[in-house]
Amino acid sequence: MSTIAVRETVLADGRQLIYFDDADTTLSPERLPDARVLDPRPATASMRQDVLTGEWVSIAAARQNRVFLPSDDADPLAPATPTNPSEIPDVYDVAVFENRSPSFGPLLVDDNAPRGLDDLAELGLERTRTSVGRCEVVCFSPAHTGSFASQTPSRARTIVEAWAQRTAALSAMPSIEQVFPFENRGAEIGVTLNHPHGQIYAYPYVTPRTTKLLDSIDRFGPDMFAQILEREQSSERVLLRGEHFTAFVPFAARWPIEVHMLPHRHIPDLAATTSDERDELAVLYLRLLRGIDALYDTPTPYISAWHQAPVNRGRDDVRLMLQVTSPRRAANRLKFLAGSEAAMGAFIGDVPPEASAALVREAIARADQENPV
Repeated sequence: MSTIAVRETVLADGRQLIYFDDADTTLSPERLPDARVLDPRPATASMRQDVLTGEWVSIAAARQNRVFLPSDDADPLAPATPTNPSEIPDVYDVAVFENRSPSFGPLLVDDNAPRGLDDLAELGLERTRTSVGRCEVVCFSPAHTGSFASQTPSRARTIVEAWAQRTAALSAMPSIEQVFPFENRGAEIGVTLNHPHGQIYAYPYVTPRTTKLLDSIDRFGPDMFAQILEREQSSERVLLRGEHFTAFVPFAARWPIEVHMLPHRHIPDLAATTSDERDELAVLYLRLLRGIDALYDTPTPYISAWHQAPVNRGRDDVRLMLQVTSPRRAANRLKFLAGSEAAMGAFIGDVPPEASAALVREAIARADQENPV
């Protein structure tokens, strides 16, 4: 039986590049090296603590100069050509590499590294630390345009495998406390590249959203996710249900389009999934995103976020969860975060979750009929 092959190499400045070849790939295992002459890696960003909340803000000035919506012949995520010396030196199915201008990067100079979670939890004025961590780009395809939804089932499975393997590898790195794979899709979300891709952030702390989740589990009880799944599976908000995963619109959805997906057993992260679970996840996720795209006549902007348990906390209680959110509240209307949401974090929903679920179910059915997985 064919398997997904993994081939590791390095770029001209020492950053890691990993090729994931589809199980049914037609590519040769040999890949060209990176022949570019690159400047040394920029200094790693720094973090500043917001004393009002205790949260850390990464100040990554190098990101200001990143490429913005380039033409196809200057696509930095396409396989390199003589006229386009891109980030990926040869042909590929799926490619993962370290971001050249990361928000969280290697400790190039040992000057002000975080000293563990206790250090970061302390509160004080004008506290700074180096933004130690890792940011990776996950290229879904060599094509210039598209998204996860435009991939074949075989390619979707390769991407899921890449997420799982990179979650395991990043979680094992020193100073990493949480790993977050995600995809931003659409100009309305603020993407700077049309190339089908996602990212993986490896943070030196537990993110604010997950910190709140851990507090909720402490207050509710360790079976919180099991109870959520049981309630949602019996509701009218279910969208897709397989042997291993269920997708649904949550009871208290904040966004006009908001979908969650939970595994049926407790799994802390993608690295802990079995091969059978990854097989099903690739298919269900593909169907879900194709359905969300079928809601209207033009592609749907969204953020697709894989919430995973922290590396060293809550592994027995925090369950892997996919959350897909879109600000699109009608064919030509977007929900913008106004005063209540942006300033106070107090959301007001525009679409009842049950109505949203009915619309998404109908769109999934149309997409399944037009383009079955």
